[in-house]
Amino acid sequence: MSDSRAVFVEAPSRLHMGLIDLRGEFGRRFGGIGAALEAPSLLIEARPADRLSAEGEEGERLLLYARRFLDRHGIEGGAWLRAHRSIPAHSGLGSGTQLALATARALAALFERPFDVPGLAEATGRAQRSAIGTWAFEQGGFLLEGGRSVPGNGPAPLLLRRPMPAEWRCVVAIPDVPPGLNGSAEEEAFRNLPPPPAELGERVAHLILMLLLPALVEEDLTTFGFGLTQIQRLVGEMFRPVQGERFAHGLVAEAVDELLAGGAAGAGQSSWGPAVYGLVRGDEAARRLARRVEDRLDGRGVVFATSFNNRGARCWTADSEGGCE
Repeated sequence: MSDSRAVFVEAPSRLHMGLIDLRGEFGRRFGGIGAALEAPSLLIEARPADRLSAEGEEGERLLLYARRFLDRHGIEGGAWLRAHRSIPAHSGLGSGTQLALATARALAALFERPFDVPGLAEATGRAQRSAIGTWAFEQGGFLLEGGRSVPGNGPAPLLLRRPMPAEWRCVVAIPDVPPGLNGSAEEEAFRNLPPPPAELGERVAHLILMLLLPALVEEDLTTFGFGLTQIQRLVGEMFRPVQGERFAHGLVAEAVDELLAGGAAGAGQSSWGPAVYGLVRGDEAARRLARRVEDRLDGRGVVFATSFNNRGARCWTADSEGGCE
């Protein structure tokens, strides 16, 4: 690739709709469900350079993941990186995983290295617990992953991927409260989290298999949303010892209640939050619900409506004059 070329990678955000098993009695822990969103999304650019450098608000994290990838592959060359658009950090929408994978994907293109997504995740140190973000990057859609083996390496296996129905929409609210747990705080939370009662995980698995997945196949939003809300409540009980309540913050719980009161078929908290989401059918219903939640938050957060992403990340090259191939 000549020095006039650039690589662009666009990646979706993701909802993490719940973990399944924190006990690991069958040799695997976690497992989970989630889906990819069209917005907010990430867009990064990478160009060949004599040394490694990065610009913009995400510069520090871009350099972190770039160094991991280059070191993993023994690459001594440099690159210039910039995030033109980013996913809000530590909001529960998967910003870290998407940024890591997008950085690695761009560098893999620049240096002509393998770009299988599980390999990119391993090279950048992602998917240590959940692999929903990894598979969202690769394929988009609704995702069910089977948990990591104990002990085990590599992302948890993808058990099912299915496109989200085209007319389903998602209203996302990010209340203006402290960010969700991440980094060392997240590690400590999982270390200190007591094993939940076995019946919680069993109930979550039962709801996924016998309610959520059939409703998705039949495109039955009402039943899918009902099942999702029940799963979220059970997962909230698993994490109550760390969060203090079912959700991460009182304003997060308030936003979930408002989504449901405003007509969402199902609602919950994504990952550690504070992002919450509600599912509706069609653009007009999504706009109405977004306005209602926005009024309820009254300036204490941001709210937007979006569709689901069913394709995963995109990577393309362009020359200095903007031509693409």
